Amino acid sequence: MARRSEYRRARDVTVEAPASRAELEIDALTTGYGKTEILRSVSLSVDRGQCVGLIGPNGHGKTTLLRTAGGLHRPWSGTVRLRGENISGWSARRLVQRGLVHVPQGDLLFGDLTVEEHLIIPLRRQRRRARMARIEGLYEIFPRLEERRSQYARSLSGGEKRMLAIARSLLLGAHTLLIDEPSLGLSPLMVDNVYRQIKELSASGITILIVEENPARLRGLASDVYLLDRGAIAAHLPTEALLEDSSLLATYLGATFETAELA
Repeated sequence: MARRSEYRRARDVTVEAPASRAELEIDALTTGYGKTEILRSVSLSVDRGQCVGLIGPNGHGKTTLLRTAGGLHRPWSGTVRLRGENISGWSARRLVQRGLVHVPQGDLLFGDLTVEEHLIIPLRRQRRRARMARIEGLYEIFPRLEERRSQYARSLSGGEKRMLAIARSLLLGAHTLLIDEPSLGLSPLMVDNVYRQIKELSASGITILIVEENPARLRGLASDVYLLDRGAIAAHLPTEALLEDSSLLATYLGATFETAELA
């Protein structure tokens, strides 16, 4: 009888599941434009403080996935969660207030505003001393922007515009960034500069989901990679395992991605 009582007590004890480390969770997400389906039951997860890459052929849904997760496009079905909260269908503005910011292809900057004026806008309600302290702190992360602080956005290089767009997102209070092809259209030197800054942000604890056309650029930045093909997840594996799989890269991204190129 005693054993039976002990068993009942043990059975009645509620064991709490460990808290999820996921910052961003996308589950069975389906969406499209008009009657055309672009994403089909896509699921992925990014842990808090993790950087995850998203690669795949052009036109297969990578940008649509980031736009949907970032509040710029509505899902047809499935869920998007931020720190466990269902944010499916929320507006981009509401998501920014929650700390999730989408940095799109292109940079959506105002050509007639200077670098510093772009950085002041998100902080316009703060007192000047507090505002400038935050901007000066940001210049330590992006020293190139400090050099260009009085320069109009229209005269910046592509890489400098990309840095400014990312810097502005941090002043919005972002703890999670959705970055869409930051290397697009940049010179090799500027790509290196932009990625150096992104690596610093990742090392500081910012959670990042990043779309990149060249998987080699994810080495040393993203811990793992999702491969999106025809609107569905075709593979999910550690970045180094992906870069060593020349057959997989050739199948989905073309013969230009040979192992020698990725070394």
